[in-house]
Amino acid sequence: MAYILIVEDEKPINNLIRKSLEKIGHTCHSVFDGETALAEIAAQEFDLILLDIMLPGIDGLKVLKKIKEVEQYRNIPVIMTTARGEEADIICGLEMGADDYVVKPYSPKVLIARIRAGLRRQEENGAGIIETILQQGDIRMDTARHEALCDGKPLELLATEFAILKLFLANPEIVFTRSQIISAVRGQDYPVTDRSVDVQILGLRKKLGNAGDMIETIRGIGYRFRVIA
Repeated sequence: MAYILIVEDEKPINNLIRKSLEKIGHTCHSVFDGETALAEIAAQEFDLILLDIMLPGIDGLKVLKKIKEVEQYRNIPVIMTTARGEEADIICGLEMGADDYVVKPYSPKVLIARIRAGLRRQEENGAGIIETILQQGDIRMDTARHEALCDGKPLELLATEFAILKLFLANPEIVFTRSQIISAVRGQDYPVTDRSVDVQILGLRKKLGNAGDMIETIRGIGYRFRVIA
């Protein structure tokens, strides 16, 4: 189980989150402002940080920036929460290195799913695990053999389509901006436009058929691979 720092200034929400996470076995530490959060991060080792954007004093985006500036802390998964739902805040947080975001009001089940995804991704990255088989729903990928199936039928994917699908399958429920997709697929500073990403996503959805609906457009931000129960 994980040790999670909850940074949320509204005490009823903070308490609700803590109780929900402790109920499934996590250990939580609650703080209510940005300054205290930074002090606690410096003093303790956390597995994940749940960080509200709107905080008294230092806001969540400034806290995130300080976290990512310190090598010792920059790999801690950070999930941003916001009541605004404003595109500019969300994009800024993701571009600064946040792993995901949740817009209030949200259900505890959705939040727990996002936290599990963030922890799983961190565990795999930290352990240097390279999965050869990735599967979500009817989509199955063998990365070692460079093969992908949907509903048991082979998918004829272009190299970029394969790389994008691999990124999504390995990171379900994580929101990626178009620039993050470009960097992950082609490397930093690769000369590909946002529009070309949209074209690749369109082609991938068509080839996936009904399963293409799992690739969700996050308006003004990018895309997320949505796991359908």
